[in-house]
Amino acid sequence: MRAAFITELGRPPEPADADAPSGAGVVEMEVVSLNPLDLNVGAGRFYGGHPDLPFIPGCEGVGRDSSGTLVYVFGGGLGLQRDGTLAERVNVPEGACFELPDDVDPAIASASGIAGIAGWTPVTHAANVAADDRVLVLGGSGTVGLIAVQAAKLRGASRVVAAARNRDKLERARELGAHEIVELGGDALSDRLEEACGGEGPTVVIDPLWGEPVVAAAQAAAPGARIIHIGQSAGAEATFPSAVVRGKQLRIQGHSNFAMTPWDRRGAHLELLEAVQAGHVTIDVERFPLDRVADAWAAQGEGRKAVVELT
Repeated sequence: MRAAFITELGRPPEPADADAPSGAGVVEMEVVSLNPLDLNVGAGRFYGGHPDLPFIPGCEGVGRDSSGTLVYVFGGGLGLQRDGTLAERVNVPEGACFELPDDVDPAIASASGIAGIAGWTPVTHAANVAADDRVLVLGGSGTVGLIAVQAAKLRGASRVVAAARNRDKLERARELGAHEIVELGGDALSDRLEEACGGEGPTVVIDPLWGEPVVAAAQAAAPGARIIHIGQSAGAEATFPSAVVRGKQLRIQGHSNFAMTPWDRRGAHLELLEAVQAGHVTIDVERFPLDRVADAWAAQGEGRKAVVELT
């Protein structure tokens, strides 16, 4: 069979022949979506380490099990402690896959996994966004942010604002429902965020960035605002003035897909897929064949949602 291998940390994976696994737990993979997690593992930056070199990367994907059922594959250490999903056939540990509706696009179903849940769940469950909320989505030009924008719009938020560094990419957030966009960086960021949220500041902040952007968002936030923190793309540390957090009685809550139960992850995933199939949420993906896995790796590194098709 064909697979992709990381042979040196920091280098993109390369396609090569590999021994095919066998047994009842084997899934014939159709598509694998890439994530920042995969790139961090492949670069040796992931806090949990990486499988022994050379290894097959990939933490999620969609394929068919031995009965021909379409399944989503994630968990069991795939791509983290053992060879991952970027192969034509994968020996999937027990409990690391669940059935999907047979009529879904496998690429979209895979992209709805790690990134999809990270954008959907903080809005719909952690923050429980309602019609009177003003939602600020930091990192609003990436896959996670764009899903969060659409989720907030779907929940009926009175105002949805997307903020990111790339203004051109932010225009996509506007197309998908953001009422306003804000370019991060520059002077008076907190003032600009507050103004974009109607002059009263956000009541909910979805934060995949941390660092300086979340501090500015806290300064702009309305009293009692909920900040749902899901990533640290802008930095691992953020320094909040006590008066801002205490005086506004802000609530800062962490969210991690890995902290969810498998049942809750499955429920959120299928909930998001239902919204996609109904036309309420759009997930942009770029498709690459296995022979172009290095190009897919580069695209994901540039913030585009790359999927590798194996069939």
